[in-house]
Amino acid sequence: MQQLLAPIHDFLGCETPDAWIEVAKKPESLPELLIDHCNCELKAAQTAMFLIRKYAIDKDSGKLLLQWAKPYEEFIYQKDRDIDAFLSRDSKKNDFSGELVAKPGFDHGSELISKMVRLIKEEFHHFEQVLEIMQARNIPYQNMTAGRYAKGMMKQVRTHEPAALVDKLIIGAFIEARSCERFAKLAPFLDDELNRFYVSLLRSEARHYQDYLVLAELIQANAMTKKSVPVSERIAVIRQTEAELILSVDPEFKFHSGAPVT
Repeated sequence: MQQLLAPIHDFLGCETPDAWIEVAKKPESLPELLIDHCNCELKAAQTAMFLIRKYAIDKDSGKLLLQWAKPYEEFIYQKDRDIDAFLSRDSKKNDFSGELVAKPGFDHGSELISKMVRLIKEEFHHFEQVLEIMQARNIPYQNMTAGRYAKGMMKQVRTHEPAALVDKLIIGAFIEARSCERFAKLAPFLDDELNRFYVSLLRSEARHYQDYLVLAELIQANAMTKKSVPVSERIAVIRQTEAELILSVDPEFKFHSGAPVT
């Protein structure tokens, strides 16, 4: 595990504060933690899907992606949700096998498509896994408003392309890396089932963070001009923002929230 986590710790600008762990490990915090974690998995899939649709594929391919997401989005927007019915639906709902056509003129479209499709499949699967755990523990699913973390990170996105895409990919890397770091740090304080589950997520989260960085480097290298900012410089800027969000006092408790109010 340490070999897997070492690059994560080197990449992040700080560790999760112990004060956050102290709140997260309390039994009364578990419902909120799992609900937010569940929403985070779905949001990760939706974000990756948005990147593919916006940058890498044609309109017909975009329709295939929307069809893939449909059962998940129908579930979260239903007022009277039936988790058992959703989980027992066609087991192939997450087996995407459509052929996505890359947009002409977008270099590295095939790399973005292949890495993000794999990520989406895994995030949808994790979403269902968290739902199953919640259902077994009688924790009802509910939508949650976005916390300050994602909003604060997205404020760093530049407004011109391909710089905006590079920044979004770097932010994706930080979100996945932070998730991996928190799963590892929190797991020893949870019950056996959640401990095993969170440890099982580490490898995929670590790969997601690396995939985002690889894509950022590819797209930046293809667009290099004298005025281009190296990816390493953008990582440094976003790292500082991410660390500030993690270490500063946050009035809300969420999976990616900052230090709790004392």
